[in-house]
Amino acid sequence: MEIFPQDRIRNFCIIAHIDHGKSTLADRFIEQTGTVERRAMRDQLLDTMDLERERGITIKLQPVSMQYQPRSTKNEERGTGRPILHTPCSILPDSPYILNLIDTPGHVDFTYEVSRSLAAVEGAILLVDASQGIQAQTLTTLHQAQGVGLTIIPVVNKIDLPNAEPELVAQELVKLLGCGEEEILFASGKTGEGVDEVLRTIVKRVPSPGGDRAAPLRALIFDSVYDSYRGVVSYVRVVDGSIRAPSAIHFMATKKSDHALEVGCLKPKMEKLSQLSTGMIGYIVTNVRDVSQARVGDTVTKSPITNHQSPIQALPGYKEITPMVYAGLFTTDGDVNALRDALGKLKLNDASLQYEPDSSNAFGLGFRAGFLGLLHLEIVTERLSREFNVDLIVTTPSVAYVHRPVGGKLVYSEPWVKAEIVVPQTYVGPVMELASSRRGIYLETEYLASGVSALERLILRYEFPLASIITNFYDTLKSASSGYASLNYELIGYREDEALVKLSVLVAGDDVEELGQVVHKSEALHRGVAVVKKLKELIPRQNFEVALQAALGGKIVARETISALRKDVTAKLYGGDRTRKDKLLKKQAEGKKKLKKLGRVDIPSDVFIQLLR
Repeated sequence: MEIFPQDRIRNFCIIAHIDHGKSTLADRFIEQTGTVERRAMRDQLLDTMDLERERGITIKLQPVSMQYQPRSTKNEERGTGRPILHTPCSILPDSPYILNLIDTPGHVDFTYEVSRSLAAVEGAILLVDASQGIQAQTLTTLHQAQGVGLTIIPVVNKIDLPNAEPELVAQELVKLLGCGEEEILFASGKTGEGVDEVLRTIVKRVPSPGGDRAAPLRALIFDSVYDSYRGVVSYVRVVDGSIRAPSAIHFMATKKSDHALEVGCLKPKMEKLSQLSTGMIGYIVTNVRDVSQARVGDTVTKSPITNHQSPIQALPGYKEITPMVYAGLFTTDGDVNALRDALGKLKLNDASLQYEPDSSNAFGLGFRAGFLGLLHLEIVTERLSREFNVDLIVTTPSVAYVHRPVGGKLVYSEPWVKAEIVVPQTYVGPVMELASSRRGIYLETEYLASGVSALERLILRYEFPLASIITNFYDTLKSASSGYASLNYELIGYREDEALVKLSVLVAGDDVEELGQVVHKSEALHRGVAVVKKLKELIPRQNFEVALQAALGGKIVARETISALRKDVTAKLYGGDRTRKDKLLKKQAEGKKKLKKLGRVDIPSDVFIQLLR
């Protein structure tokens, strides 16, 4: 691929709610531009992980470079046709353009992937399903994109569906964005209808990248992967200057230097280039083996930096992400070094993962890790198992509480979130009842575009304790709204509450710290009963009777008993005196009694996650 002038480069991403057709639309872009041969095409081409294809969701951002050559149209020749507003440049018919797309996830647990994509582009396609309308997670991502000054191109997708209401959804977008109706595009990622118009609009409305090609190299690392043979491969957006390979490079945040062995673009497979210049998005094979050396958000420059040069200003990078959920990660074989290496390589590819060393009386040495949600936790543990062959033990996920001693007792503070719930007006009553039952504090209601359709919806804004919505709130919300409601939330801080208490769980008389949790006093009894009942189902029967207890301080509030396995010790006896059987049964009872005092219950590794389902 030749090196293109900056004015013929367009960098953009697609932002949308989960299952609104991002990956399908990206497939059509790749197909229309001929980036991949038709015989090599498949559905969800940019979803490269097995987990993404199995679950039908995008987990990792994925860049792809496409060469697009718009054809001149009669409307353009005559200067007529549909007006295009906010046009930063005129389109050059029959001249090729480079379109750099970053496909992004839609689930709330992967918002950090989206925020990194927004920092590497100048425009964003706001994709909305014609049958579902604007969703809560779309609103949050849109506000982020507007906050960094991106050009927004609104597109109503899935117009081919029988229950699609594209005109009503377009009204919602007009009200939300304050744009004209003529700026809304209509397309179908499935049939390809309207896709070429979207590509032409990207060329017309998305600004070409800025930056100075004559300046010293500054490239932003927005993602990385680890290659066993070539070390860290960093995905970069070149902001200033250019880079060729091989050449010496310097990482400004870690102050480490190494070599760029190869540079190129992704189509979506790696394609080697002679150089990456200003405005381009591509990859650098860095030769780095220490994964902590090439951080996401770091600035890459050329090395060495001589003293007579004016100091190079590092790029802003990314803000630190705040985890929502914490869990302990341990290995069944106690190999903490293998777990540490796996976490380091995974963090290179998933910058929102945070972890620190931890230890447990039950499981030994391990790590306490922070995640953006339960789905993020499941994906990380699954990737550790599949990609790094680590046999994990994961403790019960929980939110982070802060405590301080007051008058001889501990007073806890819990994290609170501000939530937006988008729901059809018909289901407002059940949703508000659900929010009230979860200790929600009502803030306000905002109406979207009004109409006579079932899609007539509004936004409910609440404040919630994070613990009350992190587990099964989303599923319950879907049930209360017949599947129409959507939820998004962001952390707003900690609040102290004297009604928060520590619920301990005892297994065979031993306090299992990993199963303990902080709960609101009004929910303590209900939660204690539910936990011990669930544990009775999950923990296998032992050779001795096992007591499961939930306790508040020294008071037992709930109990269940797992009955002992019984071996028929009299099976080998045939006839004879009754005392022979009594003797064996008595010996068995004494053994069980001894086991009950000395026996240890092995809790299976999946119990802790199953407990929250």
